[in-house]
Amino acid sequence: MAVTSDIEWTDATWNPITGCTKISPGCANCYAETFAERFRGVPNHPYEQGFDLKLWPARLALPATWKKPKRIFVNSMSDLFHKDVPTEYILKVFEAMNQADWHQYQILTKRHERLLELNEQIPWAPHIWMGVSVENQDYAHRIEYLRKTSAHLKFLSVEPLLGPIENLNLEGIDWVIVGGESGRRPRQLKEEWVKSIRDQCHFAEVAFFFKQWGGSNKKKAGRLLDGRTWDDMPKRTQTGSNLPCR
Repeated sequence: MAVTSDIEWTDATWNPITGCTKISPGCANCYAETFAERFRGVPNHPYEQGFDLKLWPARLALPATWKKPKRIFVNSMSDLFHKDVPTEYILKVFEAMNQADWHQYQILTKRHERLLELNEQIPWAPHIWMGVSVENQDYAHRIEYLRKTSAHLKFLSVEPLLGPIENLNLEGIDWVIVGGESGRRPRQLKEEWVKSIRDQCHFAEVAFFFKQWGGSNKKKAGRLLDGRTWDDMPKRTQTGSNLPCR
């Protein structure tokens, strides 16, 4: 849980759920799992249970205590649509987001099938952004599931980018984040993969955000692409939020 965040595309993180299980290649070197497992068995620590799935009902009211509008990454340490999260709890998370509607909420999932399955039950609102992770061409089909939802603003997290992704159908997509893997054993990111996605975004008039090159020293590698940073945010302003698109 953090009032602020080092993630370049958000302001804060909120974790009413922690813990997850691996579901696709992008999960292999999960930063959240690595962090949480450091504290497994430490009495009274928030990650005493390591990266085992855990619900935190007491945290549901937290966004309402933040009076200054923020962009909030929801469940940076989990996946809201994990199969073991009860539907009733997922809806409580959405209820909390709708109650504190002066914020913008950024939700990411790899569980695209459950997202679409619950779509009709979800109280979507313009300040709630919904995204799916797409790490390589094999998982581009997640975009089709996202596109069928009633989310007002839809985005993709192409991080870690593990291979070229061509012929992206970006119809109905508002924002694309791209980044390389970091950590102790990062997998390769090629410049041409990043440029291809950037160019596809520009052709489709979709906001493009390049987060990082990654690698074992991500700060040294930086986030410049063709000599500049790419920090585009979704173009559509969001009703019910005081946050500008920057």
